[in-house]
Amino acid sequence: RHPAALATAARYVEAGLAAGPGRPVPRHTYRVEAGEVANLEVTLPGAAEPAAIVVIGAHYDTVPTTPGADDNASGVAALLELGRRLKGAKLPKTVRLVAFTNEEPPFFKTAQMGSVVYARAAAAAGDRVVAMVSLETLGYYDPRPGSQTYPPGLGLLYPDRGDYLAFVGNTGSAALVTSAVEAFRGAVDFPAESIAAPAFVTGVDFSDHWSFWQAGFPQAVMVTDTAFMRNRHYHEPTDTPERLDYARLARVVDGLEAVVRRLAGGAAPSAAGH
Repeated sequence: RHPAALATAARYVEAGLAAGPGRPVPRHTYRVEAGEVANLEVTLPGAAEPAAIVVIGAHYDTVPTTPGADDNASGVAALLELGRRLKGAKLPKTVRLVAFTNEEPPFFKTAQMGSVVYARAAAAAGDRVVAMVSLETLGYYDPRPGSQTYPPGLGLLYPDRGDYLAFVGNTGSAALVTSAVEAFRGAVDFPAESIAAPAFVTGVDFSDHWSFWQAGFPQAVMVTDTAFMRNRHYHEPTDTPERLDYARLARVVDGLEAVVRRLAGGAAPSAAGH
């Protein structure tokens, strides 16, 4: 691990979260062997149902050997832009934008994973998290035939071109998967696929939404470009910024704004607001 680099990233994300909605960004700190780490959060209080909470999260750490442009600077960039766009929005439900630390190995699916710490604390506090969306690798697209791979048995059901965004959940989060992908498709002309599969299907639980399932919040999903199922640079030193498709990523964020507004009970965004 590189604690100094992680701390630098945290400061950058903290500043970005604060600049977007223009609200305080509490640091939820805890200790691991390498030192103190922090989840970062900005809250947009709900105007009608403030006790109903929608969490939008992205992890800001990477594996040590990679710059992490797709995994997961792309997700963090989307999170920060959503914060900017939601500034001043009077949404019925509370929206929390959270940047998680320590999603990657060796912390993944351990008690020191940032989203595990966060979700357990939310459960202990009695928070009512009605929806959680994990923004996980959003920037890599490959429209060539055969560029997309799948776990065994799924290849016949989904496209073979890696040019779409995937909405992924387990059987318990099927309702949220459906609601989210419908909002996305209604807002942008961009390919989107969805799956609500048992958690034993490879990749279904490979992000921070898993932590919310474990903490008793079943309505949690991942939005993703499918990472290693199309991107050969995943977890490699070659996961660099120039490999991302920024035009597609921008359209994805347009659609995700509509998803957040739908989940928080608000109206669709207006093009003039961007």
